[in-house]
Parts: sequence; C-alpha cells; structure tokens
Amino acid sequence: MKIRVVAGVALGAALVIPSAASASAAPELSGAAVYASTGNQLSRYEAGEWSTLAKTGTMPQFSASPDGKKAAWVTAGGKLQIKQDGRTTTVVSGLQGGTPCLTPVWSPDSARVAYAAGSTIMSVKADGSGAPRKLGASAGVCHLAWSANGRYVAGYSGEADALYRLDVTTGKSAKAKGVKLVTHLQSLSPDGRKAVVEFPQHPDALGDGSWPTYFKPVVVDMVTGKRQSPAVKGKLLGAFYLADGRLVVRVGGAQHNTLVVLDGAGKEVQRVAEPAKARKLALLQVLP
Repeated sequence: MKIRVVAGVALGAALVIPSAASASAAPELSGAAVYASTGNQLSRYEAGEWSTLAKTGTMPQFSASPDGKKAAWVTAGGKLQIKQDGRTTTVVSGLQGGTPCLTPVWSPDSARVAYAAGSTIMSVKADGSGAPRKLGASAGVCHLAWSANGRYVAGYSGEADALYRLDVTTGKSAKAKGVKLVTHLQSLSPDGRKAVVEFPQHPDALGDGSWPTYFKPVVVDMVTGKRQSPAVKGKLLGAFYLADGRLVVRVGGAQHNTLVVLDGAGKEVQRVAEPAKARKLALLQVLP
C-alpha cells in the first residue's frame, strides 16, 4: 500500500492535554467497548446492551472517542464529520477523502480531533468552534494515535515504510527506530514512547490501509526500536493501551474473544469475555 498525500495549509498553535491518571487507582474493566463492522458502522457495547454510535458511509476513515460517546470520520468527499449527542456535524472540509489509512484520532479527553491535512497534523474542537490548530508537520499521517499524556501524535507513512512520532509541544516529528514496514498503528503508551503496531511479513502484504478487523500486535519502543510481543498465550488479535498504562490484549476464541489485561510489568491482572457478537468486529476503543 502506497498513498499520495496532498499538501495542505495549516493554521494555529499546538495543544497540550493533562497527564493520565495513575494506574494504581484504576478500576477493573467492565467489558464496555466500541467496535466497527465491515459495513463501517460503529457500535458501542456496555452493560450487555448494543447501541449504534455512527454510520460513517462508504469510507473506513473513522475513529471513536476515548469516552465511547463520539465518532469522527472523513467522507469520500474529504469532509471531517463528527457524531455526538445524536447530531452529525461537518467541522472541516477539503481534506483527502477516499484514502482508508487517513483516519482521524481523538484527544485523550475526547474534546478534540486530530487529522491529516497533507503532511500537516491539525486538530479541531469536536463542536466545531474555533479555528483548527496546527500540531506540526509529519510524514506519519496514517492510522493516527494520540498518547494519553497529550504530548504525542503518531502515525505511519503513506508508503507504509516508516513510523513517526510528532511532539505537539514542539511541533517536531521524529522517525521511529526499527520500523521498515508497518500496516497498522493501534495505540500509544500513555507517555507516547511505545506503540502497538502490526508488522507485515513482506511488501506484498501491505493491503489498502483499511482499519483491520484483527492483527498480530507487536509493541515497539519508538526510541530504541526494541520489539516485544505481548506475553499472552493464544491467537492474538490486537492490543490496546489504556490511559493508566495497562495493556489490553485481544485473544481469539471459538465462541467469543477475550480481553486480557496486563499491568505495567506485563503481569495478567484481569480477563474479560467479549460478547459473541463482537467476535468478528474490529475493536476501536476499550472503555474504562
């Protein structure tokens, strides 16, 4: 997969979000989560009930907010749309539509959305008020992820041959070490140093950049390039960092998948069964 990113114009200043809460006070997960179907419908599961969060249209350029209450997506026509409180609003126009990997991402507090405008990462308030802000220039525009401390936004290149981490306090981006091919970025550790990614085995397996239903997760230290697979037995279908530093690993099952929660030391602290209906859905957010 290779994409051509169209250059855009950027405005404004960087954004800083408060640090994440301490893991020591973290409650157990309830199993609440946001999923996406192959038809680009985003659904929320909580307390045994399903509800539709958004239907994003023909393009899988979507993102769910960390609080699980909002959705953002880019239409085929290049409009950034947000669904919240039952209303859909267009907050930015003129973006590059029709490119699956150019997904927006929500800020840790679910108040803003970051998106690619050419080779510039911008952010805008979810309610559309105020002008968009420039976070910085970066070649990492695909499958954006925002660290829970608010400082870093990462993404991989349109050529799928590099991963970049943008420091929104300085506006500068840096190429991660040890990444030659990458097809998915799921999430960042709270401090923005580690990323959960998918590494393809060869260039012919790059795909079209759509959000995967499942993937084999690898945690890469973007500073040192060190790689590590989550120490969980079974068929791993993905992994997701929580704001407190715990790592949630998705493990496949014949009847249902299981979310295995690891603490900062990699020790298993909880297992949560996903609903059977979610077995073939993509996992977008794990809700506290």
